[in-house]
Amino acid sequence: MPTTRNNDMMVYCSFCGKSQEEVQKIIAGNNAFICNECVELAQEIIREELAEEVLADLSEVPKPIELLHILNHYVIGQD
Repeated sequence: MPTTRNNDMMVYCSFCGKSQEEVQKIIAGNNAFICNECVELAQEIIREELAEEVLADLSEVPKPIELLHILNHYVIGQD
């Protein structure tokens, strides 16, 4: 986990290894640093995974004719 190298005060991203001079921003955490580029990449990965989950959920929505049959099963014959 790179944080500093060669006893200098330069900070490096723990994920990609870029120095604070190579990126716009580095965020410090507990025993780790992350640069803005790695944050953006992580956000993109999360967005793609969430989009896939939404598409999977939509594939489970019944078709209108199926909804009609389900509703008819419960509604028809009630007074």
